[in-house]
Parts: sequence; C-alpha cells; structure tokens
Amino acid sequence: MHTMKTEVVEALYNEAVSLLKKLIAIPSYSRNEDDTAGLLEQFFMDRGVHVHRLNNNVWAANKHFDDNKPTILLNSHHDTVLVNKGYTNGPFEAIEKDGKLYGLGSNDAGGSLVSLIAAFLYFYEKEGLKYNLILAASAEEEVSGVNGISALLPNLGTVDFGIVGEPTQMNMAVAEKGLLVLDCIAHGKPGHAAREEGENAIYKSLKDIEWFKNYTFPKISLLLGPVKMSVTMISAGTQHNVVPGSCNFTVDCRINECYTHEELLEVIRQNVSCDVNPRSMRLRSTAIAIDHPIVAAGKRQGLTPYGSPTLSDKSLMPFPALKIGPGDSTRSHMADEFIYLNEISEGINTYINVLNEIL
Repeated sequence: MHTMKTEVVEALYNEAVSLLKKLIAIPSYSRNEDDTAGLLEQFFMDRGVHVHRLNNNVWAANKHFDDNKPTILLNSHHDTVLVNKGYTNGPFEAIEKDGKLYGLGSNDAGGSLVSLIAAFLYFYEKEGLKYNLILAASAEEEVSGVNGISALLPNLGTVDFGIVGEPTQMNMAVAEKGLLVLDCIAHGKPGHAAREEGENAIYKSLKDIEWFKNYTFPKISLLLGPVKMSVTMISAGTQHNVVPGSCNFTVDCRINECYTHEELLEVIRQNVSCDVNPRSMRLRSTAIAIDHPIVAAGKRQGLTPYGSPTLSDKSLMPFPALKIGPGDSTRSHMADEFIYLNEISEGINTYINVLNEIL
C-alpha cells in the first residue's frame, strides 16, 4: 500500500479542474469529439505520458506496465449529449460560481473523467504495483456508438476488471440494468372506415400493448428490482377514413441481471401477436460480484454498493466493472448542468484511496 501525499493530490486536483474547464469549452457531441480527443492527447503528451488514439478514443498505460500482471481499466467518456434548450448560461463557458462549475458535460461525465485521469497520473510512475493501469477516455458513450469503447477494447489486451467513471455521488454501482428496444408491428387489413371493411391494426395492437403494460417477469433482482417494460411510441394510419392495415409501436425494456436479452425476447414473442424486432442486443445488464476485490476495497473506504437503473459503457465490457464517480446522475442532461468542485476533490481522493487498497 502506498502513502498518499496531500500536496501531490492538491496539484492533481488543480490540473483536473483546469482540464475540465478546457473540455467544457470545446463542443464534443457524440461522434464529433475530435477536438476534445486532441486536447486530451496533448494533455498527456505535455506530461510525458505515452498516449494512443483510435478514432476519438484516447488511452494510456502506466509507465511500468508489465504483461505478466493483471490490468485495471480506468474509463470515462468525453462526449456529451446535445445542448438542452433550457440553458440560461452558455453551455461551453465553464462558469465557476458558488463552489460549482457549470457547463455541458461537467457532471456527465467530465468530473469523473478528470478525476480518473488525476488518479491515473498519481500512480503513473510508481513501481511495484500489483496491477497495470490503463486510462481510457472514450467517445460515443451517449449514443452507445460502435466507434467508442467497443472499438477500443480489442486494442487494450487482457483487462481483468474496470472502473467506469459516471456520476454516482461516489457510491458503487455494482449492477446496472440492460436496455432492449423493441420495434413492434401489429398487422391488420386496410379498408374503408365507412363500411365494415378491413381489420383495424390499432385495435389489434391494443391487446399487445396491454400485455406489455401488465406483464411482470417473475425474477426480481435484489439490486436492480424487476424488469421494466414501457411502450413509448406509437404510429398508425394515413387518413381519417381508412382503417389502418398496420400499427407500429416501440417498447423500452430495462432488464435486470436475472435475464438475458434472448430469454426476454422469447417470453415476449410467446405472449404477443405482433411482430417483435429488437434494435440491438448489445446493451446487456451487468453485475460485479459483491466480494470482488475492488468492491471490497470500496466497502473498506465506507462506500455504499447499489444497483443503477441507468446505462453506461459498462454494459459493453466483457469483464467485471464497477461504476463510480463524482457528481449526481439527476443533473445529467439537464439545463445548466454543473458539478461541485469539492465533488471533484472527493472523487480524486476516493479513487486513489480505493486503488491504494489493492495496488
């Protein structure tokens, strides 16, 4: 275990806040993160860190990386959602006020990213670590894009587990719901509305929609609760006097770790008459063992484990990962997004303390 030097951590905190302000000032919408990727590359080069880039993903390994040791991935993202129309201040102005830093991406997930970078730099030159560290600032997280973490992982070698930086108030998200979006089509027969013609696809869809509303999957997770299915979009008909021959609707399914996407799909198709087409089977529910060394280390630091209803790049990782970071998930994607500066300080200290437990 390594002793933490307060003045070193203070310097890293100042660098982290400075970097976050620069990141906020550069628009980095998903799939358009070229400029923030360039900024991050330069940040590492300026500090003598050997850095790599693939698409808009930027990553680096600790100085004394050893192929014979297991590897921890420290990951967060530098892309943002689009600007919410409700902003009252400039989303790219990085305004510091009343102990808060405002700006698009400050909370989701800039605060986590710069805190992880600070922790990575803290350990970067240390010898004799039990694990290797790889820091990855990934792209396209907000759209689960194929050129984000999915494209990067094959380039990193074997990763034993990950720490994913997202705003969790530094609580440990040990499980995370998966997402399955279903495009459903109920088929009828078109006809004239004035005569007894056709078979109304809207009426046919109602029975299936009612099933989605009322059905309960029996396995309920202690961490994530039940599977949740919500019909969120519907579309049918071309004009008022024509019985619609088809009705399209969309179902948002949030899946606990008790079911695979395939199992869910099988049950759904057995119970509804409409065609059911999944958009993607990639975004899986995940869980890391409650007795995993990194979770145990967090518990020793007084951190609380919980199950997260929101999705992150953790869902695309084929190894155990813990989601934890400064900031509050409820501030993500809202107008006038902000993070408290003391949350960044706490984030850096907590990441270092938890890693110190196992390194």
